[in-house]
Amino acid sequence: MQKRVVASILALILLIVTFGGVSAQTVTYHPSLVHKPGAMAYEHTKYLSQEIGRRVAGTAAEREAEEYVRSQFERMSFETEVQEFSYVRRGTTTESSNVIAYKPGRSSEQLIVGAHYDSVNVGLGADDNASGVAVMMEVAEKLHKVSTPYSIVFIAFGAEEVGLQGSNYYANNMTEDEISNTVGMINLDSLIAGDYMYMHGSEGEDGFIRDQALNIADKKKLDIRINPGLNPRYPEGTTGDWSDHAPFKRLGIPYGYMEATNWEIGALDGYDQTEKHGGIWHTNMDTLEFIEREFPGRVEKHLSSYSILLTDLLKFMNKTSTAK
Repeated sequence: MQKRVVASILALILLIVTFGGVSAQTVTYHPSLVHKPGAMAYEHTKYLSQEIGRRVAGTAAEREAEEYVRSQFERMSFETEVQEFSYVRRGTTTESSNVIAYKPGRSSEQLIVGAHYDSVNVGLGADDNASGVAVMMEVAEKLHKVSTPYSIVFIAFGAEEVGLQGSNYYANNMTEDEISNTVGMINLDSLIAGDYMYMHGSEGEDGFIRDQALNIADKKKLDIRINPGLNPRYPEGTTGDWSDHAPFKRLGIPYGYMEATNWEIGALDGYDQTEKHGGIWHTNMDTLEFIEREFPGRVEKHLSSYSILLTDLLKFMNKTSTAK
């Protein structure tokens, strides 16, 4: 057994026990990190992308990431479940899983908050999507002893990069009662590389998640914006169905979607994240080292902003009010 103590300016303590490899279950963090928005999310992003690295669906690294997320939710004392599933792609059956943590609220009605933990096989998946999982876990830790208006189901989805397999599996197995009891779904995907921070949502009255998030951003002076609707395929304030909100949208569940990109360049579809380098996701540029070097201060700003936004959104969500 080997024990390492790594000090940082944030008083981070990592305890790593090696049994022929690093065991994610043994990683713990100093509680002081929770009190600085984005600090815990940064450490989760770093661990997922640098210690584990590429987390391709069906690989040992994806399973290690699942174990890490599960161990973190259990450390926070959440009721936690691993939902195993398999899928067939190109004639091959692959195993993956969703990690689910449940937080009871003042109402039995629930909000689903999700982010995928797998990555593609290039880069290290820091932006896409260690960052989304990291913010979700930071906010879960901040709220685990806080009363919230709705119960919250935090879900780390597996195998998103190969056809939204994890979120499709979860949504397809929801009962009619679960669907009708779900107020909305909030998706976090690729939060640290893009030029601008966005909050998307459903069209019409179902856009209340986005609208309330924008109210919070305005009050907190967070630089969060909406898709300006320059591309007629994606009306103002909405987005496409390429991430884990899509299966829930198909069920008629209102969604909110946080992402960092740039909807004003390229094909005006949000795919080109930055003016400087174009898209970072799905390239070898998707590493924490590259993003921090090329965009100083961006990672910390985005993680902090999204952490503040999601925390307040879950604390004060009201499905009956969209007033600004």
